[in-house]
Amino acid sequence: MPAPSHTSEPDGRTRLPASVSNWLSELTTQRRYSRHTVKAYERDLALLVTLAGDRPLEAMANGDIRQFLSRLHAQGYQPRSLARILAAWRGFFQWLAPMASLPSNPAQDVRAPKRASNLPKALSVDQTQALLDAPVMQAVNDVVNHRDRAMFELLYSSGLRLSELVGLDISYCNQEGHSSAGWLNLADREVHVTGKGGKRRSVPIGAQAMQALEDWILVRSSWLSPAATVNDQAALFLGTRGKRISPRVVQLQLARLAKLAGLPTHVHPHVLRHSFASHVLQSAQDLRAVQEMLGHANISTTQLYTKLDFQHLASVYDTAHPRANRKPE
Repeated sequence: MPAPSHTSEPDGRTRLPASVSNWLSELTTQRRYSRHTVKAYERDLALLVTLAGDRPLEAMANGDIRQFLSRLHAQGYQPRSLARILAAWRGFFQWLAPMASLPSNPAQDVRAPKRASNLPKALSVDQTQALLDAPVMQAVNDVVNHRDRAMFELLYSSGLRLSELVGLDISYCNQEGHSSAGWLNLADREVHVTGKGGKRRSVPIGAQAMQALEDWILVRSSWLSPAATVNDQAALFLGTRGKRISPRVVQLQLARLAKLAGLPTHVHPHVLRHSFASHVLQSAQDLRAVQEMLGHANISTTQLYTKLDFQHLASVYDTAHPRANRKPE
């Protein structure tokens, strides 16, 4: 008789059934999801296994999923977390249903509680200019500054995710077990990236970012070690030890720059992505083009930036229109 699905490993983690482990493996190897995303799915599926108890996941019905979601809501889980958990469950059952001959996906028509629509945070155009033109970034004899300027100009120029940025190669590479997930194409002034769900896209690079990248590439080799792995040799952006740069280093360097530039808010890499989308929409008003450049699967995600654009226009109106804030006499 199979072991109950709620049993634990020696380290206290929930023991996952083979079906869950196989799905997570497919996300990693075939769909090329990031390690962070797969770990999040693993936690959400471990929660499902715990709630199911001794019952196999193949026996779950629509009513079970609704009940589990209600229990989590009663335990204090917020709508945003519940929506993420439900999405993981739905994705897993979508994969499992045909393999296990399930009549349907038990999580398919279950809805999480509505959540407040939190708009993404974006810098103003002036704040972005102040950040990227900060005097500390203009030290031409500093290799770190060359790298940081190239990274942040590219983040803002092309609207990349942090994982996409650190995964970039200096050019396409497919050798010794390393295959580029993203790479730079200077000749065509564009960058090729693999986003969420393994979706490939190409995004143009602006003139400022092109210049910064060219400056960085001229000094990049000074950090490369002859004994570097193929992965590190291919990496566009390196740490001071000659290895592919880590997401944490990018976050810390950007936060440091924002502080030196005197910005009043904490700036993380995704803020530059939001700023890219907001500023392009303000200028071009082309929602479909921005959706393609951001790599959004659904245009509804991109539409959040139209609300940011409206907030910007409303602010300009309130400030500039002579009768916007004038009270009736």
